[in-house]
Amino acid sequence: MMDTIFALSSGAPPAAIAVIRISGPAAANALTALGGRLPAARCAQTRTLYDAAGEKLDRALVLWLPGPNTATGEDVAELHLHGGRAVVAAVVRALGEVEGLRQAKAGEFTRRAFANGRIDLSEAEGLADLLSAETELQRRTAMAMAGGALSRQVDEWRARVLELAAEVEAVLDFGDEDDVSILPEDFSARTVLLAEEIATWLARPRAEPLREGFRVVLAGPPNAGKSTLFNALVGQSAAITAPSPGTTRDILERPVAIDGVPFVFLDTAGLRDDADNEIESEGIARAKAAFDTADLVLWLGEEGRGPDGSWEIDAKIDLGNHKCAAVSRVSAVTGVGVDELSTKLIDRARETLPVPGQVALNGRQHAILSEAHRALAEHHNDPLILAEYLRVVRTSFDRLTGRASPEDMLDALFARFCIGK
Repeated sequence: MMDTIFALSSGAPPAAIAVIRISGPAAANALTALGGRLPAARCAQTRTLYDAAGEKLDRALVLWLPGPNTATGEDVAELHLHGGRAVVAAVVRALGEVEGLRQAKAGEFTRRAFANGRIDLSEAEGLADLLSAETELQRRTAMAMAGGALSRQVDEWRARVLELAAEVEAVLDFGDEDDVSILPEDFSARTVLLAEEIATWLARPRAEPLREGFRVVLAGPPNAGKSTLFNALVGQSAAITAPSPGTTRDILERPVAIDGVPFVFLDTAGLRDDADNEIESEGIARAKAAFDTADLVLWLGEEGRGPDGSWEIDAKIDLGNHKCAAVSRVSAVTGVGVDELSTKLIDRARETLPVPGQVALNGRQHAILSEAHRALAEHHNDPLILAEYLRVVRTSFDRLTGRASPEDMLDALFARFCIGK
């Protein structure tokens, strides 16, 4: 029998209300141990809660939610307490004394929901993203995944693959009979159509830039104005600025949301060939390494000397224009052009980020769906080989939704959740 778990599922106290969730076969016993008789199912009632010694703990709102139609698929009880630290600590202590109960681990409620078929793996991944969402764009994209948009699409694809596989199996099993000796005329066209639909999903912007932020690296030689512009873009004095070159020796990284779009700005050490010491040399090496992880580099150095694809920025127009083909001309000191540059960055980021409310595949999902696409793209006349490729596609779909997923991957996913989730 599975353990019964409990945890504070609301924010950290103090708060107006604190919600403690209990899930598992002993949830009813826990509720009666603290609050007396069970309330009517799915009907909130007030109860005075007592510990095992008869000490009054709190006057609370209690809910009894018998499984399987609950968030976890198990019997669930909820205690809505006054949200003071002492009240919460006392109730948690009392629950720990009830036989068969233990405190939940990180993500354990959601993992039980997955194990009991209340959500699938892609919905769980969307929920994890929803809990960590800090911008409206992140929230809307996570809501689409958590709401089952990908799951429904995969289920529809899977049904079509099963139909294709059944037609191949019929040829293999009954090929000597006239009515099933060859595949249907539209078999190839249906396979191609399915592959094209999957390719469309694979071509969408990925989830990682949205989750982690659009990475913008400021680069150039010493004293080019990188740190001053960095401070202007992030809206705070995060980087030390000085007239002397070489002030920045390491990478400064700041996440910030601009107009609802998540960014990560990186201020780097000044690039030059004759570094004064090992510390500066290491800073320059790290700056160059940052180019590889950047979604965009803002180049404040000599025109044409920046990394491929970087934006030329004329960063000191208060001292005169210096670049012929600058994407933006700014003066971080006076603020001229900074808003215009921010607008251009937002437009560029939105080109690479998912459309609001559209499902965005993460790295795991993209890799698995790519396997399915490659298998569908293989064309063979041999039904036996064709059957194997369709089995690969079906297995890939099962891995996407968690019908077949390795335990260590599940451990890593659910560890992203907080204790009460």
